[in-house]
Amino acid sequence: MSSSRSDIDTLNRRWHGSNPVKIHLIGICGTGMGSLAGLLKAAGHDVRGSDSDVYPPMSTQLAEQGIQVMNGYGAHNLDWAPDEVVVGNVQTKDQIEVKAAQERGLKLTSFPALLEELFLTRLHSIVVAGTHGKTTTSSLAAFILTDAGRDPSFLVGGVPMNFGRSWQLGKGDLFVVEGDEYDTAFFDKGSKFFHYRPRTAIVTSVELDHIDIFNSLDQIKDAFRKFVALIPSDGLLVVAADSPGAVDIAQAATCKVETYVVRDGDHAEANADWVGRAIATRPGGRTLFEVLHGGKPFGHFDTGLPGGYNLANALSVIAAVSSVGLTNDQISRGLRRFAGVRRRQEVRGVAQGVTVVDDFAHHPTAVRETLRALRRRYGGGRLISIFEPRSATSRRAVFQKEFADAFAEADETIVGAVSHPEKAPADDRFDAERLAADLRGKGVAARHVASVDQIVEQVAANAAAGDTVVIMSSGGFEGIHDKLLARLGDAVVPARTEDLSSVRALLDRTELTYQELDQHANDLLVVRDPAGDVVGCVAMELYDEAGLLRALATAPDRRGEGLGWMLADAALGRARSRGCRRVYLITESASDFFAEKFGFRAVQASLVDAAVAESSQFRNATPSSVTMVLDLPIDGAN
Repeated sequence: MSSSRSDIDTLNRRWHGSNPVKIHLIGICGTGMGSLAGLLKAAGHDVRGSDSDVYPPMSTQLAEQGIQVMNGYGAHNLDWAPDEVVVGNVQTKDQIEVKAAQERGLKLTSFPALLEELFLTRLHSIVVAGTHGKTTTSSLAAFILTDAGRDPSFLVGGVPMNFGRSWQLGKGDLFVVEGDEYDTAFFDKGSKFFHYRPRTAIVTSVELDHIDIFNSLDQIKDAFRKFVALIPSDGLLVVAADSPGAVDIAQAATCKVETYVVRDGDHAEANADWVGRAIATRPGGRTLFEVLHGGKPFGHFDTGLPGGYNLANALSVIAAVSSVGLTNDQISRGLRRFAGVRRRQEVRGVAQGVTVVDDFAHHPTAVRETLRALRRRYGGGRLISIFEPRSATSRRAVFQKEFADAFAEADETIVGAVSHPEKAPADDRFDAERLAADLRGKGVAARHVASVDQIVEQVAANAAAGDTVVIMSSGGFEGIHDKLLARLGDAVVPARTEDLSSVRALLDRTELTYQELDQHANDLLVVRDPAGDVVGCVAMELYDEAGLLRALATAPDRRGEGLGWMLADAALGRARSRGCRRVYLITESASDFFAEKFGFRAVQASLVDAAVAESSQFRNATPSSVTMVLDLPIDGAN
C-alpha cells in the first residue's frame, strides 16, 4: 500500500525543514556514500566529508554539488562540529576520525541506517539486490518511473547516463534503492539491505562474493533469506528463475513471488512467470525482445543495453514497475530511452578506430557475460581486456580458475597488478602471473604487466582500427582510460564540463553559434590536442526517435585530417545506440559532404519531426540553409 499524499508532504517538510542537520561522511567518495551525500544535500542538510582516495566520477559529482571534500583523514576534519558522523563500512573502530568523533561525543551512524531514518520510513521502497546487475537494474527502474512521471527518489551505486548523478530526491511515493548485501559498519555487521524496508524487491542472482566478510555461499544465502523475509505479505519479490541461489532464498519470502528468465529460440521451455526472448539485433547494438507474462504475450520492447544478462535485468524491471501501475507503453518508452550507466560498458572514447570501454566487472560471472556482450555488440576486430584485480574478492585466489575461464572469452588479456595485495592473506592471494599463464594455455594471448604506463604502451603499439579494448576495474586504475586514449591520439570522447570554454572558443573561431551549449553538455563529443584544448566538436541532440546533429566544427589548422568525418561518424553511432530512427541537420555549405560521406538527403523543413523543429537550430535557420535527414535502419539480423 503506497504512502498517502499527506505522508509525503510531511516527509518533504522534514527533508527541507528550517533546521538542517550537520552531517559528516567518512569515506565520502565511495559510490554509496557519495550518492547519499548528494541526497542529503538536496534535502537541505549541511553535508561535508573526507576521503583518502578521490577520483572521478564521484569526486566530480560532489564538486558540482558544492559538497566540501577534505582530502585525507584527520581529527581536524571534525572541527566544524557535525551533529552526526556517518561511518563507511570500510572504516574500523581505530580509524582516526572515528576515534575523534567518539572522544568528542558525536553521534555515529551508518549510511544505510541514516537512509532508512530520513527517507525510507514512509515511502514504497523498491530494492534491487543480487550478486550481479544491481546498479544497472536499479538505475533502469528509476529512469522508467521518472520518464513515466512518477517522480521517484532513488539512490544507486553508479551514475545513470540519463540523470548524470546517482541520486534523486523526488516528490512521488516511490524510492528505488540499490540493495547491497555487504556489511553496514564496524558496529553493525548486518547487511546494508536490512535497513531498506523493501516493499517491492528484485533479486537478480545469488552467488559467492564478498569473501572478506562471508565465509561461504550458505552465509550469503542466509543474508538474502533475512532480506526477503522483510518484504510485507502484500509486497512483491521478483527473482531470477535461472539463478539457483536466488530461487533458493525466495522460499523465505511471505509475499507474492514472481520469477523471470530470458530464453533463446522460438520454442524454448521456460518455467517462469515472466519470459523474455530476443527476436532481433538492431544497428547500433540495440535488441528487440518480446515478453510473456503468465504464458501470455505482454509486449515488445527495445533496449540499448547489450548482452543476455541485461535483457534479464530489463525483464526484472518490467515485472517490478508493472506491479506499481505503469502501463506497457510507459515501460516501453522508458526502456528505449534509457542510456545506461557510467562504468558499465561505458564507451570512454574512440581513437584511431579503437573503441575503449570502461566496465566495473570484478567477478568472473560478470567478466564472462560482459565480454560476450561486447563481442556481440562490436564484433569485427579483436576484443582486448585489461584487468585490475582490485575488489576484496578479486584480489583473493578463490576465483583463480574461474577468472581464467571467463577471460578466455577475449582475444587478448593483460592482467595488471593486484591492488593493495596486503589486504589479502599471502596464502590466499590472487596470482596475476598464473592467470596469464592459464589463459595462454587456453590459446588466449595474455601477459601480466604491473605498470599502467607499460600497459598503455603495449596496447597502443598493438591495437588496430576495429579493435575493442575493455578495461575492467572497480577503481580508478591510475587513469588508464584517459592515458590510453591520449596515447592513441585524436580520440573522440564525451565532453567534460571543463571543455565547454574551449568548445565555445572553437565555435567562435568557426563562426558557429550554440546558445544552449551548457544545457547540451552531455550531448557533446570532442577531440582534444595534447595540451587539452578542443580542436573538434559535434553535438547529437536526442529527441526520442530523432536526433539532431549540430555544432560540427574543427580547428582551421586541423582541417583536411579527417576530424570532421570522425566526429560526425561518432555522433551517428551515438544516435544508433540510443535508438534514433532518423537524424536531421541544417547546413549552409556542407550538404555535399554529408550526402557523399553519410548518405544524408535534403528534405523539406515542414517534414521534420515536431520536437526537432522546435529546437533553436531550426527556429533560427536562415532561408539559405539546407535541411537534411538520414534515415537509420531499425531492423537487423537475429
